[in-house]
Amino acid sequence: MARELRLFFIAMQFLTRVPAPRWVGFEPDWLNQSARHFPAVGLCVGAVAALVLWVAGSVFPPAVAVGLSMAATLVLTGGFHEDGLADTFDALGGAVSRERALAIMKDSRIGSYGALALLVVLGLKAATLTALPMALAVPALLLAHTASRACAVLLIRWLPYAGDMTHAKAKPLAQRVSAGGASVALGWAVFVGVVLAAWRPGQAPLVVLSLLLLAAGTLWCFAWLRRRLGGYTGDGLGATQQITELLVLLAWLAGPGDSRWVA
Repeated sequence: MARELRLFFIAMQFLTRVPAPRWVGFEPDWLNQSARHFPAVGLCVGAVAALVLWVAGSVFPPAVAVGLSMAATLVLTGGFHEDGLADTFDALGGAVSRERALAIMKDSRIGSYGALALLVVLGLKAATLTALPMALAVPALLLAHTASRACAVLLIRWLPYAGDMTHAKAKPLAQRVSAGGASVALGWAVFVGVVLAAWRPGQAPLVVLSLLLLAAGTLWCFAWLRRRLGGYTGDGLGATQQITELLVLLAWLAGPGDSRWVA
């Protein structure tokens, strides 16, 4: 139990700006093992987003509350995944070679494809959350942030690392996650989905639709990265997280029946 708690704090420190307690320590191989708890960190991020949305929603109009909620997650994570989304679309938006695409990913500047991807994804997330009633927006955020990070972990399991191992920013994550680690990550997503469905049975169809869209989105990202790069990169994982997070939110808006009024 203590070891898993250490891995959780390492995952938290890697994915957010929250530092790990001193007693946690660090070993290089722990980062790869901590990937199993990336969805748990996502649950924490989603909880912060939901809390800010709920509190702000009692004071401000929906659009402002959503903006504050999204800003809170950006501050908490440092825009970690959004940066990956922009870099990935800058690299793969045009018809360039694999080598050129990998070189573009290393460029810290945002190009037109990256800017458009950020505009579309963040804009759609904001519009979707604004359209959802609070009773649905809160659970949707919890599931979206948890499950989307599980999808990224699955790609670390299924694909080889496409970049240069010697220059990888996080070398332990340039190695495949174990089957057990990927199972734990997936388990986090399933756990949150089951809890939400049990909490309000009317949400069960939305959870099921979310999981179906997550599967489709993950497989699409898998095929896209494998075809263009021959594997994953850290930026590709960030793009996968952002795309699948958006898919969950869209599922809760356009679910079976008039899902906007599920209670």
